Amino acid sequence: MKLLLHTCCAPCLIGTLTRITADAQCAHLHISCLWFNPNIHPYTEYKSRLNALENFTHDNNINLIIKDDYGLREFTRNIINNLENKCGFCYDWRIKECAEIAVENDFDAFSSTLLISLYQNHEKIKEIGAEYARLYNIKFFYADCREHFRTGQKQARENNIYMQKYCGCIFSEEERYLKK
Repeated sequence: MKLLLHTCCAPCLIGTLTRITADAQCAHLHISCLWFNPNIHPYTEYKSRLNALENFTHDNNINLIIKDDYGLREFTRNIINNLENKCGFCYDWRIKECAEIAVENDFDAFSSTLLISLYQNHEKIKEIGAEYARLYNIKFFYADCREHFRTGQKQARENNIYMQKYCGCIFSEEERYLKK
């Protein structure tokens, strides 16, 4: 089965791959990654995450599809009047794009490394994935990868792979500093 995996960053990909490859039922998967993260701010952070992912996928012979769209203006325009749903909009935007690209490129299923994060709304991500699976008649591959979140971070540190300090958007960056 060909799986297109929306990928937010290399550390989350590492943990997700750890979870998926440990599952004997997933041995048949042929995984390609999709970079589509127009929410990430600032641009230097966007490029750092993309470069780390490009290096990791290259070094591990993983196909990477890049939709290089720094979409700060579109992201903020769509959420500014509904900041309480900024994450929901962001999940929806990225997962929809992954589903569309999966269908256009004859993948059998799609998923997201967002399912590894301890900080994201796991149920909302799962719900959105299921919605686009129905809409586009493609399978949403669900795997709860949260138990491998720290594993991915640890392996990234050990291999000197760039690791971000916040989710990605301008508002999560603000929250990072306000929490300190």
